[in-house]
Amino acid sequence: MERVPAPKRQPDTLRIASINVNGIRAAVRGGMLAWIDQAEPDVMALQEVRATAEQLRTALPGWQIVNDEALAKGRAGVAIATRAPVSASHTGLAADELDSAGRWIEADLALGDARLRIVSAYVPTGEADTPKQDQKWGFLDAMTARLPQLASGGALALVMGDLNVGHRELDIRNWRGNVKKAGFLPRERAYFDRFFGPAGAPVEGVDGSTGTGLGWVDVGRRFHGEVDGPYSWWSNRGKAFDNDTGWRIDYHVATPALAERVRDYFIGRAPSWDTRWSDHAPVVVDYAL
Repeated sequence: MERVPAPKRQPDTLRIASINVNGIRAAVRGGMLAWIDQAEPDVMALQEVRATAEQLRTALPGWQIVNDEALAKGRAGVAIATRAPVSASHTGLAADELDSAGRWIEADLALGDARLRIVSAYVPTGEADTPKQDQKWGFLDAMTARLPQLASGGALALVMGDLNVGHRELDIRNWRGNVKKAGFLPRERAYFDRFFGPAGAPVEGVDGSTGTGLGWVDVGRRFHGEVDGPYSWWSNRGKAFDNDTGWRIDYHVATPALAERVRDYFIGRAPSWDTRWSDHAPVVVDYAL
């Protein structure tokens, strides 16, 4: 079965993709480069690369790459690959007690007179009522503190990645079976209620908590409206991919100024289970930049 072609890019746009590659070397062996040639992204935010800087450069020749490796070899790892020049980059999200290595990298892109700050983020999966979930809470707390800094002054900023939380019932096909599991816990979803709540306004989370809205935009939900999905990850169990029993856990999270520049959004879903080169699909957005 042939892969469905990516939509034609609109004039004067920058095509930006977020992809959990589930191992960059395996993804390249599986056909990722052919997808890149067809989809023609200008910028890629990559997660779970499981590779060194040298291995990334070998896997993606011709790209300018900044990356952050995980503390544990062969685990996690994030990177940003771009055709546009990188004027600065920054790794790490919070204090040393939070292991954000391999999970957060920022890069500033110079686009004419404008500056675009992009982030590739890989939020821990977590596991309800275990220390793994405590790490996830810490990471989400650190994100909550960092997002207002990135958005200050009406900046053009974009946080992308595998955020490992389905925000709403529309974002998970089997949401009823997952309300007590990491990825759809009410407390996790409440963070996203605040991320996407009106800036400075009181927000009541789905878990009953209260907080202040940060004013960021969920590009995928705004673009597609009140529909199921479209999903970006499917379990390898059973026929989840074939039945489209998926999760929307890969995001473009934009500041309002950048969200106004969205021209197209699509999921690079493989046409069949055996043609995938990752268990996640690329989330691709064209921005008028």
